[in-house]
Amino acid sequence: MSEARVRRRTALTLTALTKECIVEMPFSLVLASASPRRRCLLEAAGLAFSVRPAGIDESVGDGEDAVAATMRLALAKTSVVAAAARQGELVLGADTTVVCEDRMIGKPSGPAGAVDTLMMLSGRNHFVFTAWALAGPLARDGAGAIARSGLTRSTVRMREFSRAEAGAYVAEGEALDKAGAYAVQGRGRRLVAAVYGSYDNVIGLPVEQVRRALNAVAEGR
Repeated sequence: MSEARVRRRTALTLTALTKECIVEMPFSLVLASASPRRRCLLEAAGLAFSVRPAGIDESVGDGEDAVAATMRLALAKTSVVAAAARQGELVLGADTTVVCEDRMIGKPSGPAGAVDTLMMLSGRNHFVFTAWALAGPLARDGAGAIARSGLTRSTVRMREFSRAEAGAYVAEGEALDKAGAYAVQGRGRRLVAAVYGSYDNVIGLPVEQVRRALNAVAEGR
């Protein structure tokens, strides 16, 4: 995928055909996340939802595998909010992890750390994992249970750039609250050469996979 291709995919919108495939939901969707990126993605998909962040400890254990940690945190966020959900509500929780050479890359500690992170990614591929889960008290007894869950991996190829260029991007202020120290949907797209796999996943939620799961739950499958 060329850089031009990446630039064309920056709008957080789904096609009209995709929106037509979203069935009427017989439940109220609750997003168990404070992420503004996930809110934007769901809004662009035409979904109505409320927001109730889980507020859990998101620390990763020593030696914990990136995939296992991402899935564990997504399930934990979902379960915590679902435990207090009302009848007819379905909770969506998610967690996203950036991995480069088997190292999990979190949010930078400050501008210098953000530049160091970007220089580590420069000219390399890295992975973005997002785990998600759906749960809620949909059973007659009101018990919450995980209805659907999944994990999506995308590969991001960063172009080669200089420390000065990385510093100029960090100085714009966008990088400091992002895992990996860049926003592919923002000005950080100029650092990205290609995205292989789900573009929305890199932003924070694989919308197509979640949409299919929502449809399956709505249809009782």
